[in-house]
Amino acid sequence: MMGASSSFAQSLRRVRSLVRKELRQLLRDPKTKRVVFAAPIIQLLLFGYAVTTDVHDIRTFVVDHDRTAESRGLQEAFTAGGYFRIIGRSDRPADIAAALDGGRAVVGLEIPFGFARDLAAGRGARVQVLIDGTSSNTATVAQGYASRIVQEFGVRQAAGWGREPGGGVDLRARAWFNPDLTSRVYNVPAIIGVLLMLMCLLLTALAVVRERELGTLEQLLVSPLSAGELILGKTIPVAVIALIDLAIICAVALLWFDIPLRGSVPALVLASFVYILASLGLGLFISTVSRTQQEAFMGMFLLFLPVVILSGFMYPVDTMPPLFQSLTLLNPLRHFLEIVRGIFLKGHGFAEIAEPLAVLTTMAVLVLAGATARFRKSVR
Repeated sequence: MMGASSSFAQSLRRVRSLVRKELRQLLRDPKTKRVVFAAPIIQLLLFGYAVTTDVHDIRTFVVDHDRTAESRGLQEAFTAGGYFRIIGRSDRPADIAAALDGGRAVVGLEIPFGFARDLAAGRGARVQVLIDGTSSNTATVAQGYASRIVQEFGVRQAAGWGREPGGGVDLRARAWFNPDLTSRVYNVPAIIGVLLMLMCLLLTALAVVRERELGTLEQLLVSPLSAGELILGKTIPVAVIALIDLAIICAVALLWFDIPLRGSVPALVLASFVYILASLGLGLFISTVSRTQQEAFMGMFLLFLPVVILSGFMYPVDTMPPLFQSLTLLNPLRHFLEIVRGIFLKGHGFAEIAEPLAVLTTMAVLVLAGATARFRKSVR
């Protein structure tokens, strides 16, 4: 019993010494410190502002054949919310096509003659909206905005003339969790998962292969360190740095982007720690199968891009073909995004994240075990 206790204490001392050595190596270089601590903040700011599906100031060309107070009121309704910006007017329909073809406008609004007369008579006035569909997302959003503006304008006009707006149905819609439907509120929590994986892969994919290129791996192999102790010594420093990055990124998300954090903070920390372990395991596996740092970099990016695409970060998983939906179940980022979005936006706690957290934990154990086994095989 005492022998086992003494052996464990010695193992703990060896791991602690290796952790100190790895931390000094990671933090003694000012460039590495900038990459580890400053880069995530810069990337979060870039992603937070650039990765958005919100559309504002859509360039709009107007052809108004009616030239009445009502037609001018409809144009004002289009520009009042900031979604559309009129960049030109004409009385010839061909000018809309020219503006769309030339890229000067994204939307063309044509108001026919008799618009005000039909509106006053309750016959259902019509307008035509032409949209550049080159960007399907912008076109879909613009079409939705235009339809809503036209419908609300018709309701206001009918109410002003004392008529019943429609068939007596009063529809009042409300979006839960994100009332303003701001894409940043949905995207920024997901960016946390992407940045954590990127940092873990970047720091660990080079861990073993760097030692091999420098010739220090052989020195570690002839030391009393076992394969498991060496893996722990390589992963613990990166895990500590990743948790610090998590705190920094979350602080920026809350204080700068004003993203709500409605759920359990301990649940977020626990899920993030498990996710970090899974990401570290992937990075270590890449490191053990690579012979040079260039191979490790290539392997990291070949893995990172499919992981992001199949995570639901850029495209909803439900819209993917069935085969790819099945592949996303093997993706730790997909499960972490489900957890982090639920904690930030829906107020989830331990009970709500239990299932994806269990899957993530299983992945972390399997990946770390596989990386350790692969390392043992590579050093024989």
